[in-house]
Amino acid sequence: MAERLSRQGRQVVIIDREVPSLGSTVASTAMLLWEIDRPLFQLTELYGFEKAVRCYHASHQAARGLRALVAQYGVACHMRPRLSLYLAADDSPNLIQDEYSVRSRADLPSLLLGHAELLQRFAIARAGAILSRDAADADPVLLTRGLLDLSLKRGARLLKANAVAYDGTASSVTVGLEDGFSIEARHVVLATGYVMPDIVRPTAQQPASSWAIATAPQADNLWPGQALIWEATQNYHYARTTFDGRIIFGGEDDHGLIQPDARDAATPTKVRVLKERLTALWPRTSSHVAFAWSGAFDTTRDGLPLIGAVPGSKNIFAAFGYGGNGITFSLLAAELIGSLLSGGSSPLLDDFAIDRDVSG
Repeated sequence: MAERLSRQGRQVVIIDREVPSLGSTVASTAMLLWEIDRPLFQLTELYGFEKAVRCYHASHQAARGLRALVAQYGVACHMRPRLSLYLAADDSPNLIQDEYSVRSRADLPSLLLGHAELLQRFAIARAGAILSRDAADADPVLLTRGLLDLSLKRGARLLKANAVAYDGTASSVTVGLEDGFSIEARHVVLATGYVMPDIVRPTAQQPASSWAIATAPQADNLWPGQALIWEATQNYHYARTTFDGRIIFGGEDDHGLIQPDARDAATPTKVRVLKERLTALWPRTSSHVAFAWSGAFDTTRDGLPLIGAVPGSKNIFAAFGYGGNGITFSLLAAELIGSLLSGGSSPLLDDFAIDRDVSG
């Protein structure tokens, strides 16, 4: 967000109570997918084909835009173009086939693989998969720091403080800080992740925790092409490789274990299950887990982000890229809000509205 607004020539102040990139960023697995947590066929059932496809195309464009941004400014973050594999989660390919049918109608860059072709090309034994292009992976900390450095070089200022109050009743917005000081601004953009201020009251949001493991380096023991992998099920597992040859495998999401102590207590069991799931997916993997971690994040019931004006708060906007597409959605949010502040509009702002009704 700061990169986009500073690129527009705006005076930008970034308020962060943590050291930038050392909050929830370090827990991200940085699988930069354009495919949304809610499959396109389900999103079509929920909102209709036109709106669902508009959201998917916007996410696809954002994923491509993020790669272009990193390339244009030479951000050193180990970003690698990847294919993605959306795997059948059980012995039935029906859900994969339903999803592919709608994606084909929407002209999205995907290819349906049956069991035999999936096994031949990727050595993975599932009933089928959808293979898509235009995904990527990266180091999330280096990506964050690189984009922040761009903003600071353009004149943006970074303030280590805790914003605790927002007053948008006047012509400018007053942001109250925990230390008693305040900042006045023409516009405020909330990009606070799962720490949501009281003035934002969405109906579609719900918190969750997720766990991940990283193996020891095993560069000669990875699946062909090192595609990003995720499963066609609601509580999916996901996998990627790293530039130094590790496998990162995550999932086991839980909406009931949010507090850090509860997450930590569940970690040994979650790690054991993740190791078993990884071995089932890729039997050639090393059994040695070098790192294990967990983190809290927010999701939405329709898989779409919360982007746009905060209802009832003049000149205050929100950029909450929740779910498994947080980094991709963050670029989409930056583009939409950057355009909105310059007088632009988009039907996507209705699609992603903070107070939208989610019936499914």
